[in-house]
Amino acid sequence: MRPDNPLIVQPDRSLMLHTVRSVVDADGNLQKDSEGHPMTEEHPRYAEARDRLAVFAELTKSPDYLHTYRLSTISVWNAAALGVTAQEMLDTLEDLACVPVPPNIATELNEWVGRYGVLRIERGEQGFELVSSDPQLVADMLGHESVRKNCELGPEGQVLLDDLQRGLIKQALIRIGFPVDDRGGYLDGDPLEIKLRSTCLSGSAFALREYQDGAAQAFHAGGTELGGSGVVVLPCGAGKTVTGMAVMALVGAKTLILTTNTVAVRQWREELLDKTELTPDQIGEYTGEEKIIKPVTITTYQMLTWRRSKASPFEHMEVFSAENWGLVIYDEVHLLPAPIFRVTADLQARRRLGLTATLIREDGKEDEVFCLIGPKRYDVPWKVLESKGFIATAFCVEVRVPLDEDNRTIYLGAGARAQFRVSSENPAKVEVVQKLIERHPQGRILVIGQYIEQLESLARTIAAPLITGKTPNKDREVLYDAFKAGKERILIVSKVGNFAIDLPDANVAIQISGTFGSRQEEAQRLGRILRPKTDGSAAVFYSVVTAGTRDQEFAEKRQLFLTEQGYTYKITEAARMSAIDEGVHS
Repeated sequence: MRPDNPLIVQPDRSLMLHTVRSVVDADGNLQKDSEGHPMTEEHPRYAEARDRLAVFAELTKSPDYLHTYRLSTISVWNAAALGVTAQEMLDTLEDLACVPVPPNIATELNEWVGRYGVLRIERGEQGFELVSSDPQLVADMLGHESVRKNCELGPEGQVLLDDLQRGLIKQALIRIGFPVDDRGGYLDGDPLEIKLRSTCLSGSAFALREYQDGAAQAFHAGGTELGGSGVVVLPCGAGKTVTGMAVMALVGAKTLILTTNTVAVRQWREELLDKTELTPDQIGEYTGEEKIIKPVTITTYQMLTWRRSKASPFEHMEVFSAENWGLVIYDEVHLLPAPIFRVTADLQARRRLGLTATLIREDGKEDEVFCLIGPKRYDVPWKVLESKGFIATAFCVEVRVPLDEDNRTIYLGAGARAQFRVSSENPAKVEVVQKLIERHPQGRILVIGQYIEQLESLARTIAAPLITGKTPNKDREVLYDAFKAGKERILIVSKVGNFAIDLPDANVAIQISGTFGSRQEEAQRLGRILRPKTDGSAAVFYSVVTAGTRDQEFAEKRQLFLTEQGYTYKITEAARMSAIDEGVHS
């Protein structure tokens, strides 16, 4: 036993990490503050433990003093895909634990890691085959109807797959608990030379950052079957688009890029023209405004999943098969809609790159991303890039606002879902937002929320422009350009502000409502202000929540991912905002 260590590992695969410890004097006596409360300090191994656990465990709860992680198959398999062994994971747990690690943890880690890649897809003389060094395992898998119906037996007992079955059988097997290592190779696609510039069109020098080049090389793996599919995880503002372009240059083939909205389509196009030698007639947009397929085509998830009714076919899915693509890029891959999963199962012969700031999916479909797009190939902790100046230093502040008696009466009489909305739309938040804006007289401010009526009311009160999903793309671009130029200092945005907004000068974000406990949304919203500032200043992320309500409860869940990345939320009451550290002023 090592009582000074911060971690407790439990048999149910939950991990309890102490973030603080009691302060004692040289004689071992507990120290107390002026009010007689025991004094605490950050545990000296907390930050180290947080960073080491994040490689193979998922944070599930983060109260002030005790964070809870869990080991899951997906978190362990993603670590295995990065080359982390079961023994290395166990060594980490034993090194950090204050009490012995339960014996079943070693058994389960070895079992889970041992399952990763024990089944493989390889290209044989008769096409794709499902193989294993353990023939009995293959026979056992054929006992499952979901596997058996997606393959055929060859004359010598081989398990044969066609192009369409390749993705379906991977889906079936991961649900049984066996992620497949797909070494079937990829179609090269039609060749397309894509060169990165050394000088942008704007005249500034351009070169890949070390981690961007490392991520591209890790994905490509020299063009072998060991690479070519998978996910690159980088913080918002760290240049995921540039990483995607670096992969395009390595692959050198026609590329289909899927992203979140038309604004993102335009941003990809501008970046490609600015930082590669591609010409305008080589890049096509497939959106509601124009449908042009070129050697590099950029479209949206919404476009490909559009249909006239629930019973109608997806009319634009044909873009997937319209060209001989050598690479498909899934921007914000954690947002993949279900119909795209289905089509992606048919695209296993194409190289597939997922880009995201977080692999978290609130619908629990991380296994779909893992088996159809590929495992995590590269990941850099947010705080590492912050320490090197690649993303802005950020302070996170939660401001708790009371609910007045009239609204509390409505709140108490409502159902659980309605309670969340009543507390999220607390009218008292408006005054708090005004005060926060006053605290940053030179700030470039984004106010982000979930509910349109709330945002419309706020826009009228503070006389700031509002962008929602109904705002025409041309109007959005005008407002974004005005913000970049400094003509508009404050923008209010709905959920459209969660991603694909390139506003590098934004340095303050005020969140007034969100999508229940969405961790990835919290990460995306902080990401709107993480682009490095020209003057080196810090960014501030405020989350305004209603104290003692469902709003606060879900806010705690939303903060989990950023806590795992090393961010801490300073919590203050609305009436005591003046006590917030001066470090958050800009």
